[in-house]
Formats: sequence, C-alpha cells, structure tokens
Amino acid sequence: MNVRIGWLGIALSLLAPSASAQTSWRLASGYSDSSFHTVNLREFASDVSRVTNGKVVIEVRSNNTLLKLADVRKAVGEGTVESGEVILTGVSKEFPIAGADAVPFVVGSMTDAERLWKLQKPALEKQLGAKGLVLLYSVPWPSQGLYSTRPIMKKIDFSGSKMRTYNPTTIRIAELLGATPVDVPMLQVADALSNGRMDSMISSAVTGVENKVWSHLKYFYEINAWTPKNAVIVNATAFAKLSSAEQTALRDAAKRAEIRGWQMSRLAAQEAVQTLRSNGVKVESMPPNLEREFTRLGERFSREWIREAGAQASEIFTSFFLKLPSSASDTATSVAHATGSASYSATARP
Repeated sequence: MNVRIGWLGIALSLLAPSASAQTSWRLASGYSDSSFHTVNLREFASDVSRVTNGKVVIEVRSNNTLLKLADVRKAVGEGTVESGEVILTGVSKEFPIAGADAVPFVVGSMTDAERLWKLQKPALEKQLGAKGLVLLYSVPWPSQGLYSTRPIMKKIDFSGSKMRTYNPTTIRIAELLGATPVDVPMLQVADALSNGRMDSMISSAVTGVENKVWSHLKYFYEINAWTPKNAVIVNATAFAKLSSAEQTALRDAAKRAEIRGWQMSRLAAQEAVQTLRSNGVKVESMPPNLEREFTRLGERFSREWIREAGAQASEIFTSFFLKLPSSASDTATSVAHATGSASYSATARP
C-alpha cells in the first residue's frame, strides 16, 4: 500500500505544473534592429528576464521577420503572438483616442507630448482593454519638422511649391498652406528631389538623416508638427496567465522602458539635428508668422478630431490646452465654441 501511495504521489507531482515553469512570449515589431525603439525593446525583454529570474522570457522579433507592422495588432488580439509593437496612428480607426497623436500643430515640444500622453493613456487603456489588449508602455518618435529647398517665413512662401505628402492629413496641410501635394514614398524622396517633383516635406530630423536629404533640402524648421508614438501591447489572456508577482515585475519593467525610451527619442532627435547642421542644412526655429498660421490649423484639426473621437477626446484636449500659456487657452475656448462641447466651456477651467 505504501509503495502504491508513493507511486501515486510521484505521478501526481509529474502532472502538477512546476513552480519553476518558464513563460515564453514572442514580441513582434516591424522596425529595424538599428531603430532606438528596437534597442529599447530588447533592453525591456532583458529587464523582464532579469527581474523574474528567467521565469518570463520575451523573444523580440524585429524588422517584420515575424509579422508585418500592419498585422501586429490583429495577431496580438487573436493570441497568435503574445505581444507586439504598434504605431498608435496606425490603430486610431479602431481606437479613436490613439488618434490624438496625429492631430497636427497641437504638441509643441517633447514636454508637451509627455503631458498629452499622461492625459491620453487612461482612456486608451480602456479602449484597448475592451478588445482584450493590455497596454505596457509607449515611446515617441522625434517630432516632425519642415524641410524646404528655400526659406519659409510665412504661409505665402508655400505658394507654387510642391510638398511631399503620404496620408490624408499631410495632403490637407499642403492644400491649406497653398502648396501642391505630391505623393512620394520615403524611399523615392531622393529621386523626387533631384527631378524637381518636390521641394518641401514634413518629417523628422531622424528620417531626414536616414535619407540624406541635405543634397537638396537646405532648410529644416523645428515646427514640431506632431509627435507620433509607438506602443507595446500584450494579449490580455496571456497576461492573465502570469502570476501576480510576474505581472507586477512586467509592469515595472515597462515603466522603466517608457522612461528610457523617451530619453532615447530626445537624444536621437538632438543627434539628427546636429548631423543635419554638419551637412550644411540650416536648422531654425519656427518663424512667428508661420507659427500663427500653424496655430490656426491646429485649432481646425483639433475640432475635427473631437467631433470624430467624442467626449473623451474633448476631455483630453480641455485638460491639455487649459494648462498651456494663454494663447493655447484661447485655442481651447475656440474649440469649445466650435464643437458645442460643455467640457470645453470657459467654466471648465480648473
């Protein structure tokens, strides 16, 4: 009898889950190994392994080797892969709050972008959670600047120019500024410049360096048109299978990755601007006349986004604008009157 009981105990112990069982996840990313986003992802994965004593292992699969960027959100939601990196502007149709990243001429600095993210994050977490996704962290790309073959001081200077466009928003910006929109993929920018098909574009300093645009585009204005962000998401079912301690460790590592990633983005922008300067590009801040024009465009695009995204969008921009200088507060009031939103009324001031 004792022998039988002993064998039964051994059998049950083999069937029971091991306390030291390892959880292995794959994290899909569409960006190259050289991207600071990917470098940060790998640091995050290493951190998670360290703080969980190897119980949670994340394999970062970058450069579209596991999934194309456009397929990551669906795959994570379905559980085909446990986690992945998306660009928020790419999922804004499904998750409207993510669209705050694409509203131009609202965020004027990386500090503004951080504050907008703190306001945007809780609502986005709820929208993601409703679709079985957990948000871990978000990191921005460097802000978008204006490149030109000639000096640009005011709106009229765009008249007769040809601006590179790549989505509906950039097409509208070009048209509202009086420029002719020209659809040019980034890989074809050098050819388009040499052939005279385009003479201006809105893009980051980092992208300009990657494409060595200085042979034709001699001016770069730091207009901070918008600051798009990437986000790392996890399948909620996969996350729930982790122990409470492992979930806490994962979230703590994500907090560190977010802080580190924002610092990396700032540094990437600074280094890219210096590279532009060293290659003969004249880097300047936004001219006052142009700033006024862009502020008006920001008001217009803000109103449109609020109408599309709803009350939560109104609440986010209310808090964002009313804590900026008086000119931005006037923008908030202007948007309030245009949308008829109670949360944008003057009485909503804190």
